[in-house]
Amino acid sequence: QVQLVESGGGLVQPGGSLRLSCAASGSIVSFYAMAWSRQAPGKQRELVASITSSDSISSSGSTNYADSVKGRFTISRVKNTVYLQMNSLKSEDTAVYYCNVPELGFWGQGTQVTVSS
Repeated sequence: QVQLVESGGGLVQPGGSLRLSCAASGSIVSFYAMAWSRQAPGKQRELVASITSSDSISSSGSTNYADSVKGRFTISRVKNTVYLQMNSLKSEDTAVYYCNVPELGFWGQGTQVTVSS
């Protein structure tokens, strides 16, 4: 059984930064893409960023981003741990952020990010 544990959420002012971390148990995860999704109140869950296995495409993994976060967020991973560096945060980034392994269907419990002055 794979478990995903997120950390790093919190309250930040607009324009600030946060770094989310997600540690996945189970060595099998290293062979699969990992992703961050988010769900704001009253909205559907949306994919924020994803990164392939470090064993495919390139040694650091290939990344994809939602248009709304391009240039502000950076996803990275070291083996089974995935990070989301979030800069220039906006109020519309407020949401619960979830780490997941899309191909395996595993999700973390989520971490709250609130951007407010």
